[in-house]
Amino acid sequence: MSTYVPDPELERRTIIKKYKELLTIMYDRTSKEQRQNIRKAFVLAVNAHSDMRRRSGEPYIYHPIAVAKIVCTEINLGTTSVICALLHDVVEDTDYTLEDIKNIFGEKVAKIIDGLTKIDVLAMNDEDISIQAENFKKILLSMSEDVRVILIKLADRLHNMRTLDAMPSEKQLKIASETAYFYAPIAHRLGLYSIKSELEDFAMQYTDPAAYQMISSKLKESESERKTLIADFVKPIQEKLKEKGIEAEMSSRVKSIYSIYQKMKKKGIPFEDVYDIFAVRFVFDSDIEEEKPICWAIYTIVTELYRTNAERERNFLTTPKPNGYQALHVTAMSNSGKWIEVQIRSKRMDEIAENGFAAHYKYKEANRTPKEYENRVEDWLQKIREILKSDDVNAVDFLSEVKLNLGLKEVIVFTPKGDTITLPAGATVLDFAYEVHSELGNKCIGAKVNYSIVPINHVLKNGDQVEIITSKKQKPKVEWLNAVQTAKAKEAIKEGVKIEQYKEYMRGEEQLKDIFRNIGVKYNSQNVDKLQNKLKISSSSEFWHQLANEKITQEQIKKVFFNEDNFDLEEFQKKITDNKENRTLEELIDEELKINPEIFMLDDSFSKIRHISIANCCKPIPGDQVVGFMVSKNEIMVHRVNCPQAIEQMSKYGNRIIKARWRKEQAIAFLSGIKIVGFDRKGLLHDLIEIISTKFEVNMKSINLETKSNVVKGTLMLYIENAQVLDSLIKTLSEVDNIEKVTRIGF
Repeated sequence: MSTYVPDPELERRTIIKKYKELLTIMYDRTSKEQRQNIRKAFVLAVNAHSDMRRRSGEPYIYHPIAVAKIVCTEINLGTTSVICALLHDVVEDTDYTLEDIKNIFGEKVAKIIDGLTKIDVLAMNDEDISIQAENFKKILLSMSEDVRVILIKLADRLHNMRTLDAMPSEKQLKIASETAYFYAPIAHRLGLYSIKSELEDFAMQYTDPAAYQMISSKLKESESERKTLIADFVKPIQEKLKEKGIEAEMSSRVKSIYSIYQKMKKKGIPFEDVYDIFAVRFVFDSDIEEEKPICWAIYTIVTELYRTNAERERNFLTTPKPNGYQALHVTAMSNSGKWIEVQIRSKRMDEIAENGFAAHYKYKEANRTPKEYENRVEDWLQKIREILKSDDVNAVDFLSEVKLNLGLKEVIVFTPKGDTITLPAGATVLDFAYEVHSELGNKCIGAKVNYSIVPINHVLKNGDQVEIITSKKQKPKVEWLNAVQTAKAKEAIKEGVKIEQYKEYMRGEEQLKDIFRNIGVKYNSQNVDKLQNKLKISSSSEFWHQLANEKITQEQIKKVFFNEDNFDLEEFQKKITDNKENRTLEELIDEELKINPEIFMLDDSFSKIRHISIANCCKPIPGDQVVGFMVSKNEIMVHRVNCPQAIEQMSKYGNRIIKARWRKEQAIAFLSGIKIVGFDRKGLLHDLIEIISTKFEVNMKSINLETKSNVVKGTLMLYIENAQVLDSLIKTLSEVDNIEKVTRIGF
């Protein structure tokens, strides 16, 4: 990247030019007073950021102007949002306060700016707190009150990603990871398809540059072929549309690089086998009541001209996506033998598809949105508000809960009376019960799904009819949290468990008071803590649970207070007596030391050693690009940079990233593995072992091959010195006769 050389006069003219471009865009949709407020915000932002520059060297004010431009052109928001975009970094980075903003622009603008302002890192003194997760939580708290907070934040993140090349590599990884983990799914849920795709592609450029460049190059190579194919495909459709008197504008679009790569990974196929790399779109303008008939008329023309794939048809006309997306999709076989996806939608549907939430409200205000589609995004915001009800929820857990609710896939199931209940994909019987009523959930022991008995964790499918079975004796349990998906169910379970735990605490306390009275021990907090510690029960709720259910006996408690010096050794001596026929005393001592080292410990001194662990999820080896995370004070976990778990960790705990690379002298063999798929033949195993052991001199830990219907599948665990050796081995094995596919485990 070339070095930026400041030129004050040129920068002054550029700032004015950028501002005039913004004002020109906003002119027709604003009043004179609104334009004056935009100018006031612009002047304040210019003055506040006057001495600040971006990492590239450019004046900082270029950034808020660019964000304001994205807000009004790509998200289609109004005056208040443009003002907030211009001022979004003022409170965070300058001497202006929220009170100043409130006095100048009013409370609404100040509240949005507050939602956009990051939490002060200096105020966070707990090293276990994820700063990113806390900031995401703050954004979503503000978003639940005013969705413009997240829309402006998405514009801010989009411009940051467009200019990320100026940042150092470790910052690029952190920002790209949190973009892929948090911002892109939010954009998707809000229906901002273009922004979502651009964010994903930018993130992939930094988290997996090799795969990104490979797909980008292949798209460029096939561009002219695609243009010819599309022209030949749409010509007869356009002629038929003209005959029928239907005016529809045709356009084409290429699938995003990230989406293509995800399809390749999911299906295990090369770029050339991804048949829906591009799609053609027909968009028409009509009154809302004519939209569906015209969509079906265009669909009929396509299906009469070309053979279509019934499995790839998608009717989002009558069942829109949760973000409000509507269209009719059909995949047709072109005359050249290539499958082409055709998308059919009205201009209203097209604007909502591209601009999402903002466009949805534009049409809602003009009474041009069908009533049954009005509450799609509002329903999701309500789910976010339900998650926010829990004041004590950890920010990382909160973020995970929100992620579960970002998915666009849903299931529609029925009550015994035929009423419909909409739940996220993966929802269970217990989710259904809590969706109907919290008491129904608390007493749920199972259900009849389509008249068959199923457990509470049974995953529901579209069209299931569900009848909940209850018991008066049933109570909510902590482990139920693993059996539900929805925030509503989780919150109800937590509340129910708290009530049950309080009841057990009351019963347990009465039980303990009686025992203390019987053995002559004073009931106070010191003696209660002493008992819990001596019994080695770390959880307070478990301690009272055991007391309430008489699992802790008076004899045990008596030993704690009257034989405390010999309590542990007495227990150990009992073990010796019970087990000495089978094991030696030395063996029993060694075994007990592992469980209770304090019994025989002579002193409490120890050395703290920082451990470096290799992540099992991606199994990095020397030569791989890696990143380290401080998972505790004494341990660093090493991942490959493109590992999904590493990307999630970087998005949550960017402040714990450790720069990591392999030492040049590293000669340790790391355990890695490969998967093989092919067709069986005589001598295949011999050929594989010959290459691995003789040609490459690689040691094998294990080899497991299975043949079914002449198809052989296998896993080989090998001790590999570096990534180059592994890549070369995979390439050589791929060339063996009858071997169709060789892949690295964890990729």
